[in-house]
Amino acid sequence: MTAEPIHPHGPERVPRNAEGIATALSGERRMEFYRELLAAAPEEAEGVLRRWWCEAMLDTDPSGDRLTAAALDGTLPTTAAADLVGRRREAGLPVE
Repeated sequence: MTAEPIHPHGPERVPRNAEGIATALSGERRMEFYRELLAAAPEEAEGVLRRWWCEAMLDTDPSGDRLTAAALDGTLPTTAAADLVGRRREAGLPVE
């Protein structure tokens, strides 16, 4: 018997770098990303990249339209932040 992951790990849709993020964003959003990244102090750049990577991942999510509709309809399942923190702690993952 072999173990298979529930969510297969393949290459990420959006590479975690400025070029990957910019490629995933369209027109105006790409320019907004570059403006924010170029205006960021060196110690803020990582946070800018992290935030925009999340935006790019949402923009390129194949089920994004379904999730957006569910969020707008109020039918999107939610989880309390405290529950998520507890799960991360139980798994030995960092909680920041």
